[in-house]
Amino acid sequence: MTVADDQTRKLADRLLDAQVEFVLAELSGDRLLEVVERDVRDALRVAETVTLADALDPKQVSATVRTVIDLVGGSLLPGELARALVPALYELEASEQYGLADVVDRDQVDALVATVLSMHKLHERALNRLTDSPLMATIATTFVNKIVGDIVAQNRAVAEKIPGMSSMFSLGLDAVSRVKNVSDQLLGDVAGKGAQFALKRLNSATLDLIRDAPLADAAMELWDLQAEERISELRDYVSEAELTELVELVVEIAVVSRNAEFVGAVVDCVVDVVFEKYGQRPVAEVLAEAGVSDDELVAQVTQHAPGIVAAARADGRLGELVRARLEPFYSSDAVLDILAARDA
Repeated sequence: MTVADDQTRKLADRLLDAQVEFVLAELSGDRLLEVVERDVRDALRVAETVTLADALDPKQVSATVRTVIDLVGGSLLPGELARALVPALYELEASEQYGLADVVDRDQVDALVATVLSMHKLHERALNRLTDSPLMATIATTFVNKIVGDIVAQNRAVAEKIPGMSSMFSLGLDAVSRVKNVSDQLLGDVAGKGAQFALKRLNSATLDLIRDAPLADAAMELWDLQAEERISELRDYVSEAELTELVELVVEIAVVSRNAEFVGAVVDCVVDVVFEKYGQRPVAEVLAEAGVSDDELVAQVTQHAPGIVAAARADGRLGELVRARLEPFYSSDAVLDILAARDA
């Protein structure tokens, strides 16, 4: 290696040091905020002319989403995060300060209840599906027997408090008991011979109740009662242990099902719909429709960038990263030839 080569390389090293210092200065203090805002706004200006379909390929997006679902679902993160979140949310201090009415608008609940109750095809299909289960006949029999037994017991307790009515009620009780025994036998026969017929009659009565009874008003009355309570009162419905078990089961179901072909088909469908609707529109326009304005995006990036950069610079990692990116350029033959020619 000649002396000229050594001088050229030393000059290249000096230029590398100077640019590293320049980049680090760009990522420090107030200058960092200016640089971030500049770069974000420059990127957004480019996004005003680049469509979503030009920037991203639907097949690659689907593959990425599938990969993320598989990687995250296969990790320990979902289960550990769920187990950590449940007790934290269960004892959330804010639950003592706010009620359901502060979180969910009553008109939205009213619309939801009305919509669900108007879905007659769903009700019919769900109730008819119950007739496919032989166990439902046993449940129906138990339910009817329980109602009859409770009515008999209640009426007897009332009658025995009235002078002279105890004897008369005993006669009626014998009759009711015989009717009940007959009904038990009949229901048993029906359960054995044709549970579907009995359940269809029950389904018909249930559908009439849904259509004709003031269920919407009743549901809203229940909502109003609970809406006035603090959110923390919901703990009375389920314990922390029960909620934890429920959440873990839901997470397990989600994790197990992540590899199903159906999940992949859903991902593909969602991506295709997004690109069909927004693919030919500029990326900036899509962001704006999603509620992300230029100023808001700049504000969020500048809010988080200083802390991240400061942490990386504190132990020297940032300088090492910048140098590793720039050094191949300054040690390249093209740069060294330019510097050598200058010295010549």
